Amino acid sequence: MNIQEELSHTLDLIRLERAADLEQYRQKVLLTPLHRKTKEGICWYPVKLKKDYIGTGERLIIEVERTTELEQKHVFQSGKMVSVFSNAHQKPERDHVGGVINYVRDNQMIITLNSDDLPDWVDHGLLGIDVMFDEMSYREMELAMKKVMKAENSRLAELRDILLGKSPTSSREQLTFDYPDHLNESQQKALQHITSCNEVGIIHGPPGTGKTTTLVQAIAQTVKSEQQVLVCTPSNASIDLLVEKLSEFGLNVVRIGHPARVTEQTLSKTLDAQIAAHPNFKELRMMRKKMEQLRNQASKFKRNFGYKEKEERRFLRQEANAMKADADVLEFYIINDILQKSDVITCTLVGASHPTLRGKKYKTVFIDEAAQALEPACWIPICRAERVIFAGDHFQLPPTIKSREAANNGLAETLFEKCIKRHPEAASMLQVQYRMHEDIMAFPSKYFYKNQLIANSTIKNHRLSDQQPMNFIDTAGCGYHETLDPETLSKYNKDEARLLINALEQLVDHTGLQEWIHAGYTVGIITPYSAQVATLLNLAEDSPQLNEIASLISINTVDAFQGQERDVIAISLVRSNESGEIGFLNDIRRTNVAITRAKKKVIIIGDSSTLYSNSFYNELVEYVQGKNYYQSAFELIQP
Repeated sequence: MNIQEELSHTLDLIRLERAADLEQYRQKVLLTPLHRKTKEGICWYPVKLKKDYIGTGERLIIEVERTTELEQKHVFQSGKMVSVFSNAHQKPERDHVGGVINYVRDNQMIITLNSDDLPDWVDHGLLGIDVMFDEMSYREMELAMKKVMKAENSRLAELRDILLGKSPTSSREQLTFDYPDHLNESQQKALQHITSCNEVGIIHGPPGTGKTTTLVQAIAQTVKSEQQVLVCTPSNASIDLLVEKLSEFGLNVVRIGHPARVTEQTLSKTLDAQIAAHPNFKELRMMRKKMEQLRNQASKFKRNFGYKEKEERRFLRQEANAMKADADVLEFYIINDILQKSDVITCTLVGASHPTLRGKKYKTVFIDEAAQALEPACWIPICRAERVIFAGDHFQLPPTIKSREAANNGLAETLFEKCIKRHPEAASMLQVQYRMHEDIMAFPSKYFYKNQLIANSTIKNHRLSDQQPMNFIDTAGCGYHETLDPETLSKYNKDEARLLINALEQLVDHTGLQEWIHAGYTVGIITPYSAQVATLLNLAEDSPQLNEIASLISINTVDAFQGQERDVIAISLVRSNESGEIGFLNDIRRTNVAITRAKKKVIIIGDSSTLYSNSFYNELVEYVQGKNYYQSAFELIQP
């Protein structure tokens, strides 16, 4: 395919993805009865309104509480778009208002409403909360793709041709500066490389190699020469982490985006919060208050009033409109004053389409976690830039894609991957890792990173007391067969889960409970299947030893552990069947992520006879056997 055909194909794929996402939403939310939605955790109903108030950026916030099914699991989380509705009149078209979740925990939810006033119908009772479909993200991705396809005789056209491999990359004169002492040689090379890239640069950061540290340094150095940069990531969580790191470095950061989607730590960096803290905000607030008073006065006049009253109403409306125009001018000045004084503008990839940034251009855009980002989303900030710097690792978690057809036909390949394949000279890989024992690192290094990873001397021999850094417990022949959960269609393996909990109990007993608590050793229990997560949670709750260290244990799927680390990682692979089907485990990047979360010890439990069909797991078993880290489950379960 030529570039136009490739872009057109990608545009078709994102439309396929939107259709699949919308269909899932329709089936889950629109076409499902209220009682079933509530049971499945995709709706809170009924809820009661606890209070409402004005929060950051003069936005209306409500706090609600669900009154039934308090232990029911649900899909709601911070940053999700929701619809607050009333079912009081039992009519097909319910009264509703949109909003964004600020915070959710147990049976409490805090929502920022997309409304200036609290609707009257909230007093009617029978309130509920539905998940909403995020149409805006798809619209902005499609607009960006069309803009890239149409670009001619422009910097965007040049970047497009280079990023997709039609044209070669070029370099510019390197900046000279003193490298911070804490950067290792490969980090210094990456920093040097980024300053000399003319169109595209890639920081390839395998697990534990200090990608964020290097990226922050690269951003800081670029700010020195360019005054201001745009920094984006695919998710709110990852951009908030960068905002914290950049702020700690001393850079003046502005976070563009809905305050409800921002962590508490970065709330003060949001544009809304900085507007509220601006010296001219008090004047703006007074103007808006006066405008509302004038509007309220005008609305009191009725149609049957005489000529004099009508004229007075017209005058009041003119005054209110004039006041609004003045307020808009002042707000525009405040926003531009804040943006002009900032070193770094930060937002999600889709957030780069925010009206505040309309018409603005940047010499450099940095895209972190680029290997987790859909290509169409990456083009949104690139449309505003003269140069792009990617950071990420395409051997870790890929983007989340709902349409299998779209994924299989190319949407799963990110712009980061395309670029690193077509322009290997644009990439600089970080090589020294500071997280894990060298034996935990060695297999991923060989399989994914051409044996180029080096364990820093401070951690290369770190282990848990006298424990081996790795254990592969093989359940082959044990009859620990997987089971399909009929409701969720997710797999679980209760026998394997019991074995994992038992292995952790033995580890705690061997180390000593008091020593474990005193040292604060953290544990991550990881599995690819949500049904196995639920099984492990129940078994861990029933374990007296693990209950003693419950605050140090996290149990979740691989995705939840991306970017994190624990002293001990225990992995349940789940799959055990006679046909050798391994499903999710075929995406070996997820297993790479799971293994490389460990600092001192990793325990992997799986059925080698089922895993045999995949060369990655074959080589993993050979590796642990060669290191004497292999153990048959029979050794643990026989008295």
